[in-house]
Amino acid sequence: MTEPYPIRFARTALLDIAYEDHGEPNGDPVILLHGFPYDPRGYDEVWPLLTAHGHRVIVPYLRGYGPTRFRSDGSMRSGQQAALAQDLIDLMDALSIERAALAGYDWGGRAACIVAALLPERTRCLVTGDGYNIQNIPASVNPAPPEDEYRYWYQYYFHSARGVRGLTENREALTRLLWKLWSPSWAFSDDDFARSAASFNNPDFVDVVIHSYRHRYGYAPGDPALQVIEDRLEKQPRISVPTISLCGADDGVGPPDEEDGHQFSGPFDRRILPGVGHNIPQEAPKATAQALLELMGKA
Repeated sequence: MTEPYPIRFARTALLDIAYEDHGEPNGDPVILLHGFPYDPRGYDEVWPLLTAHGHRVIVPYLRGYGPTRFRSDGSMRSGQQAALAQDLIDLMDALSIERAALAGYDWGGRAACIVAALLPERTRCLVTGDGYNIQNIPASVNPAPPEDEYRYWYQYYFHSARGVRGLTENREALTRLLWKLWSPSWAFSDDDFARSAASFNNPDFVDVVIHSYRHRYGYAPGDPALQVIEDRLEKQPRISVPTISLCGADDGVGPPDEEDGHQFSGPFDRRILPGVGHNIPQEAPKATAQALLELMGKA
């Protein structure tokens, strides 16, 4: 399948990052970041609501997705949280974006939260899916309540060689199952899924995904070049920029059962969205855009 919008590329030291660029080139920049296993199609009904207010909206494909490619065969196919955040910083630098509004969920929400926490001067505001997404890797050795642990079955599956083969050989069936389990109230169509699933055919998709879910539990080493960032994240830095947290009431992987407002030192609002699962922007595009416009003062 071909992408429905023109693709541009930003060259960084490590990647050729594919991205979609909507709206006025000189508009206030907004960067929308997708998660696993999704892609920029999750924002197709969000960005038009933002460009209507004069914003420039950048929607990148994360490493391992769609047309984004590593520049060297020898580069580590890391999926660790620091790598996602560094990619976001590198993208902003490549596009000469000094400061942007950030929105993301799942992996994309993690990248956005990290940049907001560590580089608030680069972050105008933040809309995060399901609150504070920065992983506490040292604490990952502690068991979660059983009700939470069973929802993480796919993560433990990816820790095994069997899981690597499963994701490689059955990536479409597996990711479609995750869509169903994580968004039980969302009646997505075959076409909805197919448009995003095309991005999972990236040659680095499996390696990046497997590393992501192993590194977060300490089962795989990280990229040494990113250790300085990981060291800072171990301290669980608070986020000071104006933030709205959107939580899907029907999220099948991370139900909104905990309040994490203590991790936000700036203006913070938490909103639970009825009938919405894990893929927040695609299931609730108006609420996502509204949150961004409120924070940017143009609602």
